[in-house]
Amino acid sequence: MFAEKPTLRGERVTLRPVGPEYAEDLYALVTDPEVRRLTGSHGEFDLEAARRWYATRGAQADRLDLAIVADGGYVGEIVLNELDADNLSCNLRIALVGPRVFGRGYGTEAIRLTLGHAFATTPLHRVSLGVHSFNERAAHVYKKAGFVQEGVLRDALLWEGRWHDSITMSVLRTEWSGGSAALQ
Repeated sequence: MFAEKPTLRGERVTLRPVGPEYAEDLYALVTDPEVRRLTGSHGEFDLEAARRWYATRGAQADRLDLAIVADGGYVGEIVLNELDADNLSCNLRIALVGPRVFGRGYGTEAIRLTLGHAFATTPLHRVSLGVHSFNERAAHVYKKAGFVQEGVLRDALLWEGRWHDSITMSVLRTEWSGGSAALQ
């Protein structure tokens, strides 16, 4: 479903297929303490693993990994993964490189471009995601983009000795407004 790896252009961002040229940027993203907290990412990461990971994304027909590029550089990634082809659904995840790029509209536009592409070029019916309850900024962006809260996974994340809920959200093809809500 995602064999084609497009480049998508918006007003603020360009989404490009990831490759090894973005490995150092990915490493910086996944090792940033604030990004790790917001995504609930445990574990260790190394640069060589990032190189290997990004080198293989182009060959994966069951997922779409795109670098978010703005102001001449990498500012994050957006991914459609966990494809369930039988039920025409998948997961969306997004991460920006850290507080220096938060609040500039990059994530909102990247989500709008990605959903627009997915609903226009694939038979997908449903795109879902999870967001930790303390990440109110992200939840607000997802709602603006058309995602609807479906439920709460209680105590789904243990971070620094405290439990946090994870909120499950989705957007359906029939609800997708083309992203106009995301830009208002």
